[in-house]
Amino acid sequence: MRLMVCEHGDGTAVYALRGGEAVNLSALDPALGPDLRPLIALGGRLPARVAALVDGDAGTPAADLTPALPVARPDQVICLGLNYVDHVKEGGYDIPDYPALFMRGLPSLLPAGAPMVRPSCSEQLDYEAELMVVIDTGGRHIAAERALAHVFGYTLFNDGSVRDYQRKTHQWTPGKNFDDTGAVGPLVVTPDELPPCAAGLRIQSRVNGEVLQDADTDDMMVPVAQAIETISRYTTLAPGDLIAMGTPPGVGHARTPPKWLRPGDRVEVEIEGIGICANPVVAEEDFVMLGAENDIIALADAT
Repeated sequence: MRLMVCEHGDGTAVYALRGGEAVNLSALDPALGPDLRPLIALGGRLPARVAALVDGDAGTPAADLTPALPVARPDQVICLGLNYVDHVKEGGYDIPDYPALFMRGLPSLLPAGAPMVRPSCSEQLDYEAELMVVIDTGGRHIAAERALAHVFGYTLFNDGSVRDYQRKTHQWTPGKNFDDTGAVGPLVVTPDELPPCAAGLRIQSRVNGEVLQDADTDDMMVPVAQAIETISRYTTLAPGDLIAMGTPPGVGHARTPPKWLRPGDRVEVEIEGIGICANPVVAEEDFVMLGAENDIIALADAT
C-alpha cells in the first residue's frame, strides 16, 4: 500500500495511491483524519478498510497534489548517524560500537516539494539521503526478532545538515535542527511492498540531476530491526514516531572541494520501491514567497 498526506482545502488529507491516481481517504471517511495516525491505529484492519474505500473511486492525478508531512506531529524523530561504513570513513570518524543517535525537532522538518532553507548564517548546507521508518505499534524493550511488526511503513528523508554548526560542539543538535532543513516523504510504503527491513534497495541523492550518493540499504551497519531494538531500550516508541536510518557516502562535506547546497539547486533523494523526495533550495533571506504557480507559500519575516 502506498499512502500520501497532502494539502486539501484549509487542511490536509490522507490519500491512497493507485497507479498515477490518488484517492482521498479522509474525504471518504472523515474519521481517518488529516494524517497517518488514525490509519496507524487501525492495525491489521487497515488493508481491508482502505480497499473498501478506494474501490470504484475515480481519484485525482497524484502529480496535482501538494505533499504535507506524513505525520504532522510525531512524538519523536530519532536519527541514526554513521550507519554506513564508507560514510563513517569519509567523515573521519571511528567505526562506532553503538549507533550515533540524535533528535530532530518539528521546526526542522518540511514536506517533499517544499523549500529547503539555507540559513543566512552559513553556506554549508549539506544533503543526506536516508531511509525513514514510520512506527506502527509502539512499545519499550522491543526485541529485534519482533521489531518489524512495529513498522507501519517506510518513507524518504533528506537529513539536511549545516556542517559548520554541526561541528561547533560534540553534540550535533545545532547542525541537525535548523528550520526547514529535513525533508520527509512524500510516499509512505507499507512493509508488504518491500523486502524485510527494506533491505537491498538502491538509495541515491541527486543535485540538479547529478548523482552524488549511490548505495544500497544492505550497506547499513545497523538494520531497521536492530535500530528499533536499540532505541526502544531507552525510550518508549509511540505510533507515528519517525526513525531516520543514516546516510551512505558521497555527502557534500567529504568532497574536494566541498559541494554545498546553494539557492536555486534542486535536491532529490530516491530509494528503490519507495519513490523520490525532491525539494528546491532557497536562501533564508529570500524565503518569503515562492510563486503561486508552485502552490508553495513560505512563511518568513517579510519586514
